[in-house]
Amino acid sequence: MVTGYILVEGMRVGACLEGLPLRLLKIDRYRMPTATPQQPPVWTTVEFEFEERHAERVAAALSEVVSEEGGWYTNFTHDEETFVIFADRIFRYRPGDRAARAEAAAYGSSMGVPDTQLDWEE
Repeated sequence: MVTGYILVEGMRVGACLEGLPLRLLKIDRYRMPTATPQQPPVWTTVEFEFEERHAERVAAALSEVVSEEGGWYTNFTHDEETFVIFADRIFRYRPGDRAARAEAAAYGSSMGVPDTQLDWEE
């Protein structure tokens, strides 16, 4: 099983994430000390899991709901691949591939994600 998440505040207005084989793990609300002026200070994470065979489908759906404004992204990793998902753009690479990670981080930075938030795990 793969664990993923979406930040509710980082979803496009009117977006709906539905029809996916996801199992809800938890919903968590917390203060984000590194929030930018364009981001709210309190974030809500919806954490879920899904079977690895659905990774591409889930990544594509997440890419459609992540907001293109405000510096948002989501990510997940399974044994063979890391997915870093921005609005309408998905980076995929093998864990440990520093050049590919740097490319995804550079893109995130260009989209307004602060360096302190480009901290995904592989």
